[in-house]
Amino acid sequence: MFKAIFTNSFGILLSRILGFIRDLLTASALGANIYSDIFFIAFKLPNLFRRIFAEGAFTQVFIPAFARTRHKAVFSVHIFLIFLSIILLITLLVNLLPALFTKAIAVGFDAHTIALAAPYVAINFWYLPLIFSMTFLSGILQYKHHFATTAFSTALLNLSLIAALLFSQHQEASKIVYALSFGVVVGGILQLTVHLITLYKLGLMKLLIGGLQYLHSKSKIIQQDTQKFRRNFFPAMWGNSTAQVSAFLDTFLASFLVTGSISYLYYANRIFQLPLALFAIATSVALFPKIARTLKNGDEVKAKQNLAKAFWFLAFILTASTIGGIILSHEITWLLFERGAFHARDTAHTSAVLQMYLIGLLPFGLQKLFVLWLYAKELQMQAAKIATLSLGAYITFALLFITPFGVAGLALASTLGGFVSFFFTIRTFGIANFFAILRSQNSIYLGIGALLFTLLLLFIHSYTIHFIS
Repeated sequence: MFKAIFTNSFGILLSRILGFIRDLLTASALGANIYSDIFFIAFKLPNLFRRIFAEGAFTQVFIPAFARTRHKAVFSVHIFLIFLSIILLITLLVNLLPALFTKAIAVGFDAHTIALAAPYVAINFWYLPLIFSMTFLSGILQYKHHFATTAFSTALLNLSLIAALLFSQHQEASKIVYALSFGVVVGGILQLTVHLITLYKLGLMKLLIGGLQYLHSKSKIIQQDTQKFRRNFFPAMWGNSTAQVSAFLDTFLASFLVTGSISYLYYANRIFQLPLALFAIATSVALFPKIARTLKNGDEVKAKQNLAKAFWFLAFILTASTIGGIILSHEITWLLFERGAFHARDTAHTSAVLQMYLIGLLPFGLQKLFVLWLYAKELQMQAAKIATLSLGAYITFALLFITPFGVAGLALASTLGGFVSFFFTIRTFGIANFFAILRSQNSIYLGIGALLFTLLLLFIHSYTIHFIS
């Protein structure tokens, strides 16, 4: 299990390092202004659908269903063609009516800004069918315990965007955004290509070819499997989409605040997502196929043992990340972004948003672990209800906090929504099961370690500030 976790973590780390280089170049070239807001809006819309249709709901329903079915080739191809058809239809609609979709995600933009952003939205949306196809292939690879290709492939997107920035950095802002938009599509093509090559090398292309050959003649024998997949997918889609709806609402509400607010949210969230992806997502991706297989074989004790190991790994490392990130938030933001068109005022705003996000790092990370248990046991409806409660909490807190705290209030609302989600996920998993994991000497080590680490960082931080002064 830990080999897969570290493979994912290393791949994500490489991707995030390149991502930060990309963001550094973006901040330097565009700063935090109307054109940076436009690009983040244009890229957010396909990412919203990607996370709803692809990385989230699809993977979490597909892997258990793929493990269960006895007709894997026909089942997988059937599901892929249905979803790809829907996604291509949505993509064509966005390209026909880009201004309408842009207005839907950034209501606060005026008509002139909507007109500026619409062409970029249309280009960026072609990333969605490419990345869905890649996600489908990665699900098959994960079931076969191959994680490296997916973990490292995101680096190709960042490399494509870095190349686009380097190519266009001395041009006017509108042309830089055009280059970034085409860079997104090229990155998607590269990601899909390496997955196809890996599938071919592992001999899994025969699975897809066989599925296509026998799809028509054997479509009836997979009816029960596909019906169950659909029943599970829609609750899973809603459960996964609530986090993306929250991100959508962040952008929607931030568009009413001062110019640059959308960018502050973006840059802070990029930093917040590093430990979340590097540890929590990497762990959950590696653990999910193992738990799904173990529960399918009826060995719940072993599944809980694997979950407990992953829990303590995440508890220690996310606690350290939270403490370090909150104390050093200003320094981290300054180091990564304050250059070129990104000024000290932008650093201060981004740092405040980052601190609000980091308060929720531990519950967000651990919730991703425990929700896998629900999906592996095909409890998608319960997960969807929990996600709805979390979304409701976020909306309530966002409306309460946006006026007194501005853009930082939106990040705090997201964090509080994460606490709500974690509480109800644990309640569904079982309070007794959760406390059985907590009844360990690791709890004492975690508390003492967190206290000592906090004191150490505070001492280093205060000494550094005094020395500089």
